[in-house]
Amino acid sequence: MQSYGLYIGGEWVSTSERYEVRNPANGEVIAECAVAGAEQVEQAVQSALSAFPDWSARSYEERGEILRRASQLIQERFEQFALTETLETGRAIRETMAHDIPSTVAVLDYFAGIAPALQGEVQPVPGMYLAYTRREPYGVVGAITPWNFPLWLAVIKVAPALVAGNTMVLKPAPTTPLTALMLAQVLHEAGLPPGVFNVLTDPTPGTVGDALTAHPKVSKISFTGSTAVGVRVMQRSASHVASVSLELGGKSPFIVFADADFDRALAYALLANYFAQGQMCTAGTRIFVERPIFERFREQFVARAQRLQIGDPIDPGTEFGTLHKREQIEKTEGYVALAKQDGARVLMGGNRITEPPFDKGFYFQPTVLENVEPTMRVACDEIFGPVAMLMPFEGEEEAIRLANMTDYGLAAGIWTQDIGKALRVAHAVEAGKVWINCYNMIPPHTPYGGYKLSGNGRELGLHCLLELYTQVKSVQVDISPDYFEWFG
Repeated sequence: MQSYGLYIGGEWVSTSERYEVRNPANGEVIAECAVAGAEQVEQAVQSALSAFPDWSARSYEERGEILRRASQLIQERFEQFALTETLETGRAIRETMAHDIPSTVAVLDYFAGIAPALQGEVQPVPGMYLAYTRREPYGVVGAITPWNFPLWLAVIKVAPALVAGNTMVLKPAPTTPLTALMLAQVLHEAGLPPGVFNVLTDPTPGTVGDALTAHPKVSKISFTGSTAVGVRVMQRSASHVASVSLELGGKSPFIVFADADFDRALAYALLANYFAQGQMCTAGTRIFVERPIFERFREQFVARAQRLQIGDPIDPGTEFGTLHKREQIEKTEGYVALAKQDGARVLMGGNRITEPPFDKGFYFQPTVLENVEPTMRVACDEIFGPVAMLMPFEGEEEAIRLANMTDYGLAAGIWTQDIGKALRVAHAVEAGKVWINCYNMIPPHTPYGGYKLSGNGRELGLHCLLELYTQVKSVQVDISPDYFEWFG
Protein backbone atom coordinates (compact mmCIF):
# COMPACT_ATOMS: atom_id res chain seq x y z
CA MET A 1 0.00 0.00 0.00
CA GLN A 2 1.32 3.41 -1.02
CA SER A 3 0.98 6.62 0.98
CA TYR A 4 0.77 9.94 -0.85
CA GLY A 5 0.81 13.59 0.11
CA LEU A 6 -0.39 16.57 -1.85
CA TYR A 7 1.97 17.96 -4.47
CA ILE A 8 2.31 21.72 -3.97
CA GLY A 9 5.18 23.96 -5.01
CA GLY A 10 7.38 21.06 -6.08
CA GLU A 11 7.10 19.36 -2.68
CA TRP A 12 5.05 16.57 -1.14
CA VAL A 13 2.84 18.06 1.56
CA SER A 14 1.21 16.07 4.36
CA THR A 15 -2.07 16.96 6.04
CA SER A 16 -3.60 15.85 9.31
CA GLU A 17 -6.38 13.97 7.55
CA ARG A 18 -5.98 11.04 5.16
CA TYR A 19 -8.36 8.85 3.20
CA GLU A 20 -8.24 5.39 1.66
CA VAL A 21 -8.27 4.52 -2.03
CA ARG A 22 -9.77 1.08 -2.67
CA ASN A 23 -9.64 -1.44 -5.48
CA PRO A 24 -13.21 -1.68 -6.87
CA ALA A 25 -12.63 -5.30 -7.87
CA ASN A 26 -12.29 -6.53 -4.28
CA GLY A 27 -12.60 -3.60 -1.87
CA GLU A 28 -8.99 -3.81 -0.71
CA VAL A 29 -7.17 -0.63 0.30
CA ILE A 30 -4.42 0.11 -2.22
CA ALA A 31 -3.28 3.55 -1.03
CA GLU A 32 -3.76 6.38 1.41
CA CYS A 33 -3.90 10.00 0.24
CA ALA A 34 -3.80 13.36 1.99
CA VAL A 35 -7.00 15.36 2.34
CA ALA A 36 -6.79 18.87 0.95
CA GLY A 37 -8.96 21.76 2.11
CA ALA A 38 -9.37 25.47 1.50
CA GLU A 39 -5.93 26.22 2.97
CA GLN A 40 -4.19 23.86 0.55
CA VAL A 41 -6.18 25.21 -2.41
CA GLU A 42 -4.89 28.68 -1.55
CA GLN A 43 -1.32 27.40 -1.20
CA ALA A 44 -1.46 25.61 -4.55
CA VAL A 45 -2.94 28.59 -6.40
CA GLN A 46 -0.40 30.98 -4.90
CA SER A 47 2.39 28.57 -5.79
CA ALA A 48 1.17 28.42 -9.38
CA LEU A 49 0.87 32.22 -9.50
CA SER A 50 4.44 32.64 -8.27
CA ALA A 51 5.77 30.17 -10.83
CA PHE A 52 3.92 31.69 -13.78
CA PRO A 53 6.22 34.63 -14.71
CA ASP A 54 9.31 32.46 -15.06
CA TRP A 55 7.55 29.50 -16.69
CA SER A 56 5.66 31.60 -19.26
CA ALA A 57 8.89 33.42 -20.19
CA ARG A 58 10.66 30.19 -21.10
CA SER A 59 10.85 29.08 -24.72
CA TYR A 60 8.46 26.58 -26.24
CA GLU A 61 11.45 24.33 -26.86
CA GLU A 62 12.40 24.26 -23.19
CA ARG A 63 8.87 23.60 -22.03
CA GLY A 64 8.45 20.91 -24.68
CA GLU A 65 11.67 19.18 -23.70
CA ILE A 66 10.36 18.68 -20.16
CA LEU A 67 7.24 17.02 -21.57
CA ARG A 68 9.43 14.74 -23.69
CA ARG A 69 11.45 13.69 -20.65
CA ALA A 70 8.22 13.02 -18.75
CA SER A 71 7.01 10.88 -21.64
CA GLN A 72 10.23 8.85 -21.54
CA LEU A 73 9.93 8.33 -17.77
CA ILE A 74 6.36 7.06 -18.14
CA GLN A 75 7.50 4.62 -20.82
CA GLU A 76 10.21 3.37 -18.47
CA ARG A 77 7.52 2.76 -15.80
CA PHE A 78 4.93 1.50 -18.26
CA GLU A 79 3.81 -1.54 -16.29
CA GLN A 80 3.68 0.35 -13.00
CA PHE A 81 1.41 3.01 -14.48
CA ALA A 82 -0.81 0.42 -16.19
CA LEU A 83 -1.17 -1.69 -13.05
CA THR A 84 -1.93 1.32 -10.86
CA GLU A 85 -4.56 2.55 -13.31
CA THR A 86 -6.15 -0.90 -13.31
CA LEU A 87 -6.14 -1.20 -9.53
CA GLU A 88 -7.78 2.17 -8.97
CA THR A 89 -10.35 2.03 -11.80
CA GLY A 90 -11.31 -1.64 -12.01
CA ARG A 91 -10.66 -1.69 -15.76
CA ALA A 92 -8.90 -4.63 -17.37
CA ILE A 93 -5.13 -4.36 -17.52
CA ARG A 94 -5.24 -5.30 -21.20
CA GLU A 95 -7.06 -1.96 -21.70
CA THR A 96 -4.75 0.19 -19.60
CA MET A 97 -1.69 -1.35 -21.27
CA ALA A 98 -3.06 -1.13 -24.80
CA HIS A 99 -4.78 2.26 -24.54
CA ASP A 100 -4.23 4.40 -21.46
CA ILE A 101 -0.46 4.45 -21.15
CA PRO A 102 0.41 4.49 -24.89
CA SER A 103 -2.18 7.25 -25.44
CA THR A 104 -0.74 9.27 -22.56
CA VAL A 105 2.76 9.01 -24.01
CA ALA A 106 1.48 10.02 -27.45
CA VAL A 107 -0.22 13.14 -26.05
CA LEU A 108 2.92 14.28 -24.23
CA ASP A 109 5.05 13.76 -27.33
CA TYR A 110 2.56 15.51 -29.59
CA PHE A 111 2.27 18.67 -27.53
CA ALA A 112 6.00 18.74 -26.90
CA GLY A 113 6.47 19.02 -30.65
CA ILE A 114 3.57 21.22 -31.74
CA ALA A 115 4.17 24.17 -29.40
CA PRO A 116 5.98 26.27 -32.07
CA ALA A 117 2.67 26.39 -33.96
CA LEU A 118 1.53 28.99 -31.40
CA GLN A 119 2.30 31.81 -33.76
CA GLY A 120 0.82 35.27 -33.98
CA GLU A 121 -0.40 36.97 -37.13
CA VAL A 122 0.39 40.24 -38.85
CA GLN A 123 -2.80 42.09 -39.71
CA PRO A 124 -2.92 44.57 -42.61
CA VAL A 125 -4.64 47.78 -41.45
CA PRO A 126 -5.14 51.15 -43.19
CA GLY A 127 -2.43 53.74 -42.63
CA MET A 128 1.17 53.40 -41.54
CA TYR A 129 0.75 50.92 -38.74
CA LEU A 130 2.17 47.57 -37.81
CA ALA A 131 -0.61 45.45 -36.30
CA TYR A 132 0.01 41.95 -35.05
CA THR A 133 -1.32 39.38 -32.59
CA ARG A 134 0.31 37.25 -29.92
CA ARG A 135 -0.83 34.02 -28.34
CA GLU A 136 -0.31 34.27 -24.59
CA PRO A 137 -1.11 31.87 -21.73
CA TYR A 138 -3.96 32.58 -19.33
CA GLY A 139 -2.01 32.15 -16.11
CA VAL A 140 -3.23 29.63 -13.52
CA VAL A 141 -5.34 26.80 -14.94
CA GLY A 142 -7.59 24.79 -12.65
CA ALA A 143 -8.22 21.28 -14.01
CA ILE A 144 -10.75 18.78 -12.67
CA THR A 145 -10.71 15.24 -14.06
CA PRO A 146 -12.93 12.12 -13.71
CA TRP A 147 -12.28 8.55 -12.65
CA ASN A 148 -12.78 6.50 -15.82
CA PHE A 149 -9.49 7.32 -17.66
CA PRO A 150 -7.69 9.21 -14.90
CA LEU A 151 -4.20 9.48 -16.40
CA TRP A 152 -5.06 10.15 -20.04
CA LEU A 153 -7.82 12.63 -19.21
CA ALA A 154 -5.41 14.48 -16.95
CA VAL A 155 -2.61 14.58 -19.52
CA ILE A 156 -4.80 15.93 -22.35
CA LYS A 157 -5.20 18.99 -20.13
CA VAL A 158 -1.77 19.12 -18.51
CA ALA A 159 0.34 18.79 -21.68
CA PRO A 160 -1.20 21.63 -23.74
CA ALA A 161 -1.68 23.91 -20.74
CA LEU A 162 1.93 23.63 -19.61
CA VAL A 163 3.56 23.79 -23.03
CA ALA A 164 1.56 26.95 -23.77
CA GLY A 165 3.12 28.57 -20.68
CA ASN A 166 0.32 28.21 -18.13
CA THR A 167 0.76 26.87 -14.62
CA MET A 168 -1.75 24.42 -13.19
CA VAL A 169 -3.60 23.06 -10.18
CA LEU A 170 -5.03 19.60 -10.90
CA LYS A 171 -7.83 18.07 -8.86
CA PRO A 172 -8.24 14.37 -9.81
CA ALA A 173 -11.34 12.34 -8.96
CA PRO A 174 -11.42 11.26 -5.28
CA THR A 175 -11.38 7.55 -6.10
CA THR A 176 -8.62 7.61 -8.75
CA PRO A 177 -5.88 10.04 -7.69
CA LEU A 178 -2.91 7.71 -7.89
CA THR A 179 -1.73 8.02 -11.50
CA ALA A 180 -2.16 11.81 -11.28
CA LEU A 181 0.18 11.81 -8.29
CA MET A 182 2.59 9.54 -10.17
CA LEU A 183 2.43 12.04 -13.05
CA ALA A 184 3.46 14.79 -10.63
CA GLN A 185 6.49 12.72 -9.60
CA VAL A 186 7.42 12.13 -13.24
CA LEU A 187 7.16 15.84 -14.12
CA HIS A 188 9.24 16.66 -11.04
CA GLU A 189 11.97 14.25 -12.14
CA ALA A 190 11.77 15.63 -15.70
CA GLY A 191 12.81 19.04 -14.39
CA LEU A 192 9.52 20.92 -14.13
CA PRO A 193 10.10 23.99 -11.92
CA PRO A 194 8.40 24.09 -8.51
CA GLY A 195 4.87 25.46 -8.55
CA VAL A 196 4.21 24.95 -12.25
CA PHE A 197 2.14 21.83 -11.57
CA ASN A 198 0.24 21.07 -8.36
CA VAL A 199 -2.04 18.17 -7.39
CA LEU A 200 -4.71 18.30 -4.69
CA THR A 201 -6.62 15.22 -3.50
CA ASP A 202 -9.70 14.93 -1.31
CA PRO A 203 -12.36 12.26 -0.73
CA THR A 204 -15.42 14.50 -1.06
CA PRO A 205 -16.62 15.52 -4.52
CA GLY A 206 -17.02 19.27 -4.72
CA THR A 207 -14.94 20.40 -1.74
CA VAL A 208 -11.65 21.25 -3.43
CA GLY A 209 -13.31 21.60 -6.81
CA ASP A 210 -15.68 24.31 -5.57
CA ALA A 211 -12.86 26.27 -3.97
CA LEU A 212 -10.70 25.96 -7.08
CA THR A 213 -13.36 26.99 -9.59
CA ALA A 214 -14.40 30.00 -7.49
CA HIS A 215 -10.85 31.22 -6.83
CA PRO A 216 -10.39 34.71 -8.33
CA LYS A 217 -6.79 34.00 -9.37
CA VAL A 218 -7.65 30.94 -11.41
CA SER A 219 -8.02 32.36 -14.92
CA LYS A 220 -8.97 29.19 -16.77
CA ILE A 221 -11.04 26.15 -15.76
CA SER A 222 -10.90 22.87 -17.67
CA PHE A 223 -13.41 20.27 -16.51
CA THR A 224 -14.26 16.73 -17.61
CA GLY A 225 -17.20 15.01 -15.97
CA SER A 226 -20.97 14.95 -15.79
CA THR A 227 -23.16 17.64 -17.31
CA ALA A 228 -24.74 18.46 -13.94
CA VAL A 229 -21.36 19.16 -12.34
CA GLY A 230 -20.24 21.03 -15.45
CA VAL A 231 -23.12 23.47 -14.99
CA ARG A 232 -22.02 24.00 -11.40
CA VAL A 233 -18.45 24.66 -12.54
CA MET A 234 -19.67 27.35 -14.94
CA GLN A 235 -21.78 28.98 -12.27
CA ARG A 236 -18.98 29.17 -9.71
CA SER A 237 -16.37 30.41 -12.16
CA ALA A 238 -18.71 33.10 -13.49
CA SER A 239 -18.10 35.24 -10.40
CA HIS A 240 -14.63 36.15 -11.68
CA VAL A 241 -15.33 35.57 -15.41
CA ALA A 242 -12.86 32.73 -15.80
CA SER A 243 -12.57 31.05 -19.18
CA VAL A 244 -14.25 27.63 -18.94
CA SER A 245 -14.05 24.57 -21.18
CA LEU A 246 -16.19 21.50 -20.50
CA GLU A 247 -16.07 17.93 -21.77
CA LEU A 248 -19.28 16.39 -20.47
CA GLY A 249 -21.60 13.45 -20.98
CA GLY A 250 -22.84 11.69 -24.07
CA LYS A 251 -25.45 9.35 -25.51
CA SER A 252 -23.76 8.51 -28.77
CA PRO A 253 -25.49 6.93 -31.77
CA PHE A 254 -23.84 3.97 -33.50
CA ILE A 255 -25.43 3.77 -36.96
CA VAL A 256 -25.04 0.58 -39.01
CA PHE A 257 -26.32 0.66 -42.58
CA ALA A 258 -27.17 -2.53 -44.45
CA ASP A 259 -24.19 -2.13 -46.78
CA ALA A 260 -21.65 -1.92 -43.93
CA ASP A 261 -18.75 -4.31 -43.49
CA PHE A 262 -20.80 -6.48 -41.13
CA ASP A 263 -18.01 -8.15 -39.15
CA ARG A 264 -16.11 -4.90 -38.70
CA ALA A 265 -19.20 -3.03 -37.52
CA LEU A 266 -20.05 -5.83 -35.12
CA ALA A 267 -16.57 -5.85 -33.58
CA TYR A 268 -16.57 -2.09 -33.10
CA ALA A 269 -20.09 -2.13 -31.65
CA LEU A 270 -18.79 -4.37 -28.88
CA LEU A 271 -15.85 -2.01 -28.34
CA ALA A 272 -18.15 1.02 -28.31
CA ASN A 273 -20.30 -0.48 -25.56
CA TYR A 274 -18.11 -2.69 -23.40
CA PHE A 275 -14.66 -1.11 -23.41
CA ALA A 276 -14.16 0.21 -19.86
CA GLN A 277 -17.41 -1.61 -18.99
CA GLY A 278 -19.31 1.09 -20.86
CA GLN A 279 -18.00 3.79 -18.52
CA MET A 280 -17.10 6.17 -21.34
CA CYS A 281 -18.77 9.41 -22.33
CA THR A 282 -18.34 8.33 -25.99
CA ALA A 283 -20.01 4.94 -25.46
CA GLY A 284 -22.10 4.12 -28.54
CA THR A 285 -25.00 2.73 -26.54
CA ARG A 286 -27.75 3.60 -29.03
CA ILE A 287 -27.06 1.05 -31.76
CA PHE A 288 -29.23 1.83 -34.77
CA VAL A 289 -29.19 -0.99 -37.33
CA GLU A 290 -30.85 -0.75 -40.74
CA ARG A 291 -33.83 -3.08 -40.97
CA PRO A 292 -32.53 -5.59 -43.61
CA ILE A 293 -29.67 -6.71 -41.35
CA PHE A 294 -31.21 -6.01 -37.93
CA GLU A 295 -32.11 -9.60 -37.00
CA ARG A 296 -28.71 -10.94 -38.01
CA PHE A 297 -26.85 -8.15 -36.22
CA ARG A 298 -28.90 -8.62 -33.04
CA GLU A 299 -28.26 -12.36 -32.98
CA GLN A 300 -24.51 -12.06 -33.50
CA PHE A 301 -24.07 -9.07 -31.18
CA VAL A 302 -25.65 -10.99 -28.31
CA ALA A 303 -23.62 -14.10 -29.11
CA ARG A 304 -20.37 -12.14 -29.10
CA ALA A 305 -21.28 -10.24 -25.92
CA GLN A 306 -21.99 -13.53 -24.14
CA ARG A 307 -18.41 -14.64 -24.85
CA LEU A 308 -16.79 -11.68 -23.09
CA GLN A 309 -14.33 -12.88 -20.47
CA ILE A 310 -15.37 -11.38 -17.13
CA GLY A 311 -12.74 -11.55 -14.42
CA ASP A 312 -10.18 -9.96 -12.17
CA PRO A 313 -8.96 -6.80 -13.92
CA ILE A 314 -5.30 -7.62 -13.29
CA ASP A 315 -5.64 -10.96 -15.13
CA PRO A 316 -4.29 -10.46 -18.69
CA GLY A 317 -7.08 -12.70 -20.00
CA THR A 318 -9.87 -10.53 -18.60
CA GLU A 319 -11.82 -8.60 -21.22
CA PHE A 320 -14.47 -7.13 -18.93
CA GLY A 321 -13.67 -5.90 -15.44
CA THR A 322 -15.71 -4.28 -12.71
CA LEU A 323 -17.74 -1.11 -12.55
CA HIS A 324 -15.94 1.57 -10.63
CA LYS A 325 -18.08 2.18 -7.57
CA ARG A 326 -21.32 1.31 -5.82
CA GLU A 327 -23.14 4.33 -7.21
CA GLN A 328 -22.45 3.13 -10.76
CA ILE A 329 -23.74 -0.37 -10.21
CA GLU A 330 -26.87 0.92 -8.48
CA LYS A 331 -27.46 3.45 -11.25
CA THR A 332 -27.04 0.78 -13.93
CA GLU A 333 -29.40 -1.59 -12.13
CA GLY A 334 -31.95 1.18 -11.80
CA TYR A 335 -31.92 2.02 -15.50
CA VAL A 336 -32.34 -1.62 -16.52
CA ALA A 337 -35.32 -1.92 -14.18
CA LEU A 338 -36.80 1.29 -15.55
CA ALA A 339 -36.31 0.08 -19.12
CA LYS A 340 -38.23 -3.11 -18.37
CA GLN A 341 -41.04 -1.11 -16.79
CA ASP A 342 -41.22 1.01 -19.95
CA GLY A 343 -41.54 -2.08 -22.15
CA ALA A 344 -37.97 -2.79 -23.20
CA ARG A 345 -36.81 -6.40 -23.39
CA VAL A 346 -33.55 -7.66 -21.86
CA LEU A 347 -31.83 -9.92 -24.37
CA MET A 348 -28.95 -10.72 -22.03
CA GLY A 349 -27.48 -9.57 -18.73
CA GLY A 350 -29.16 -6.89 -16.68
CA ASN A 351 -27.96 -7.96 -13.24
CA ARG A 352 -25.01 -7.52 -10.93
CA ILE A 353 -22.73 -10.54 -10.48
CA THR A 354 -22.73 -11.64 -6.85
CA GLU A 355 -21.32 -15.16 -6.78
CA PRO A 356 -17.66 -15.68 -5.70
CA PRO A 357 -15.09 -14.53 -6.70
CA PHE A 358 -17.06 -11.47 -7.86
CA ASP A 359 -19.02 -10.86 -4.66
CA LYS A 360 -16.53 -8.34 -3.22
CA GLY A 361 -16.44 -6.11 -6.29
CA PHE A 362 -18.86 -4.04 -8.36
CA TYR A 363 -19.37 -6.52 -11.18
CA PHE A 364 -22.32 -6.17 -13.57
CA GLN A 365 -23.26 -8.33 -16.52
CA PRO A 366 -22.80 -7.01 -20.06
CA THR A 367 -26.37 -6.09 -20.98
CA VAL A 368 -28.31 -5.85 -24.25
CA LEU A 369 -31.78 -4.34 -24.60
CA GLU A 370 -34.27 -4.28 -27.48
CA ASN A 371 -37.80 -2.91 -27.98
CA VAL A 372 -36.40 0.41 -26.82
CA GLU A 373 -38.26 3.52 -27.91
CA PRO A 374 -36.01 6.55 -28.55
CA THR A 375 -37.96 8.61 -26.01
CA MET A 376 -37.48 6.16 -23.12
CA ARG A 377 -35.25 7.42 -20.33
CA VAL A 378 -32.85 4.53 -20.90
CA ALA A 379 -32.36 5.84 -24.45
CA CYS A 380 -32.09 9.49 -23.41
CA ASP A 381 -30.01 9.52 -20.20
CA GLU A 382 -26.33 8.73 -19.88
CA ILE A 383 -26.05 5.51 -17.86
CA PHE A 384 -22.27 5.11 -17.79
CA GLY A 385 -22.56 1.35 -17.59
CA PRO A 386 -22.51 -1.71 -19.90
CA VAL A 387 -26.04 -1.32 -21.31
CA ALA A 388 -26.36 -1.50 -25.11
CA MET A 389 -29.63 -0.81 -26.92
CA LEU A 390 -30.44 -2.29 -30.34
CA MET A 391 -32.95 -0.33 -32.44
CA PRO A 392 -33.90 -0.78 -36.10
CA PHE A 393 -34.28 2.03 -38.63
CA GLU A 394 -35.42 2.51 -42.20
CA GLY A 395 -33.13 4.56 -44.42
CA GLU A 396 -30.77 7.50 -44.15
CA GLU A 397 -33.31 10.12 -43.15
CA GLU A 398 -34.62 8.16 -40.19
CA ALA A 399 -31.09 7.31 -39.07
CA ILE A 400 -30.26 11.00 -38.83
CA ARG A 401 -33.52 11.83 -37.04
CA LEU A 402 -33.01 9.09 -34.44
CA ALA A 403 -29.35 9.96 -33.94
CA ASN A 404 -30.23 13.57 -33.12
CA MET A 405 -33.02 12.68 -30.67
CA THR A 406 -30.79 13.42 -27.68
CA ASP A 407 -29.74 16.42 -25.64
CA TYR A 408 -26.13 15.25 -25.94
CA GLY A 409 -23.77 15.60 -28.88
CA LEU A 410 -20.36 14.22 -28.05
CA ALA A 411 -19.73 11.45 -30.59
CA ALA A 412 -21.27 9.28 -33.29
CA GLY A 413 -20.32 6.23 -35.36
CA ILE A 414 -21.39 5.60 -38.96
CA TRP A 415 -21.00 2.27 -40.78
CA THR A 416 -21.44 2.09 -44.53
CA GLN A 417 -19.39 1.44 -47.66
CA ASP A 418 -21.13 4.31 -49.47
CA ILE A 419 -18.80 7.27 -48.87
CA GLY A 420 -21.36 9.79 -50.07
CA LYS A 421 -23.94 8.52 -47.59
CA ALA A 422 -21.33 8.39 -44.85
CA LEU A 423 -20.40 12.03 -45.33
CA ARG A 424 -24.01 13.21 -45.63
CA VAL A 425 -24.87 11.55 -42.34
CA ALA A 426 -21.65 12.74 -40.68
CA HIS A 427 -22.47 16.33 -41.62
CA ALA A 428 -26.07 16.04 -40.41
CA VAL A 429 -25.42 14.32 -37.07
CA GLU A 430 -25.14 16.75 -34.16
CA ALA A 431 -21.90 15.56 -32.62
CA GLY A 432 -18.44 16.99 -32.12
CA LYS A 433 -16.63 13.75 -32.98
CA VAL A 434 -17.80 11.48 -35.81
CA TRP A 435 -16.17 8.18 -36.71
CA ILE A 436 -16.81 6.50 -40.07
CA ASN A 437 -16.10 2.76 -40.16
CA CYS A 438 -14.13 2.97 -36.91
CA TYR A 439 -14.86 4.01 -33.33
CA ASN A 440 -13.23 5.45 -30.22
CA MET A 441 -10.07 6.46 -32.07
CA ILE A 442 -8.86 9.69 -30.41
CA PRO A 443 -5.37 10.54 -31.67
CA PRO A 444 -3.75 13.62 -30.10
CA HIS A 445 -3.72 15.43 -33.45
CA THR A 446 -7.51 15.73 -33.79
CA PRO A 447 -9.90 17.94 -31.78
CA TYR A 448 -12.22 16.21 -29.32
CA GLY A 449 -15.33 17.67 -27.68
CA GLY A 450 -19.08 17.92 -27.93
CA TYR A 451 -22.18 19.81 -29.00
CA LYS A 452 -25.23 20.67 -26.87
CA LEU A 453 -25.12 19.26 -23.30
CA SER A 454 -21.87 17.46 -24.09
CA GLY A 455 -19.88 20.62 -23.42
CA ASN A 456 -17.90 23.36 -25.09
CA GLY A 457 -14.34 23.74 -26.30
CA ARG A 458 -12.15 21.11 -27.93
CA GLU A 459 -9.45 19.07 -26.26
CA LEU A 460 -6.41 17.86 -28.25
CA GLY A 461 -5.06 19.04 -31.58
CA LEU A 462 -3.93 22.52 -32.51
CA HIS A 463 -7.43 23.79 -31.69
CA CYS A 464 -6.77 22.95 -28.05
CA LEU A 465 -3.65 25.12 -27.85
CA LEU A 466 -5.20 28.01 -29.73
CA GLU A 467 -8.68 28.01 -28.20
CA LEU A 468 -8.38 26.54 -24.70
CA TYR A 469 -5.00 27.43 -23.26
CA THR A 470 -3.99 30.68 -24.90
CA GLN A 471 -5.65 34.05 -25.35
CA VAL A 472 -5.08 36.58 -28.12
CA LYS A 473 -3.36 39.90 -27.57
CA SER A 474 -3.57 42.51 -30.32
CA VAL A 475 -0.64 44.96 -30.67
CA GLN A 476 -0.66 48.01 -32.95
CA VAL A 477 2.36 50.24 -33.63
CA ASP A 478 2.27 53.64 -35.35
CA ILE A 479 5.25 53.76 -37.74
CA SER A 480 4.29 57.04 -39.42
CA PRO A 481 6.64 60.03 -39.03
CA ASP A 482 3.56 62.22 -38.63
CA TYR A 483 0.90 62.24 -35.98
CA PHE A 484 -2.65 63.45 -35.73
CA GLU A 485 -3.63 66.18 -33.28
CA TRP A 486 -7.18 65.61 -32.12
CA PHE A 487 -7.26 68.70 -29.97
CA GLY A 488 -6.06 71.91 -31.61
